[in-house]
Amino acid sequence: MTGTSGSGKTTLAARIAATLDVPHIEIDSLFHGPSWTKRPSFEEDVHRFSAGPSWVTEWQYDSVLAHLAGRADLLVWLDLPRRTVMRRVVQRTLTRRLRRQVLWNGNIEPPLRTFFTDDEHIIRWAWKTHGRTTARVTNLARQRPDLPVVRLRTTPAADRWLEGPLHAASIPQG
Repeated sequence: MTGTSGSGKTTLAARIAATLDVPHIEIDSLFHGPSWTKRPSFEEDVHRFSAGPSWVTEWQYDSVLAHLAGRADLLVWLDLPRRTVMRRVVQRTLTRRLRRQVLWNGNIEPPLRTFFTDDEHIIRWAWKTHGRTTARVTNLARQRPDLPVVRLRTTPAADRWLEGPLHAASIPQG
């Protein structure tokens, strides 16, 4: 599952996992340690879950991209317009910050003013990285021409795909 931060890839990944009745591993929960530091066991944890027969996760973090791509049977690309992604990431960030929602390993969104001072603030990150996914997927398609890529450009398209082709694929043939 790939897409820009704030596109809804974690939500869609969870829905895919539920449809297929396989584990969803939220990769951010493996990456982020206390105080937003990278967990030392991140790569090891990714290798551990991806050794299993079936799983769904988000395709992010440079240090594990190649490994996950090599183990994947399918890549779902949630390729939403920048305006949609930005609306979602701003809304999500504001909601999490105002509610002081605890995320992974005790982390909470930083104060809103850090948008102006932190180059890697999630809202700024989503804006500047929006176009990178296309290049990553294009490169992966050259490296793994056998890997099917499902490109979903709208939320309704994702819903139709989940209810149609993915749901049909999840029904045991007998």
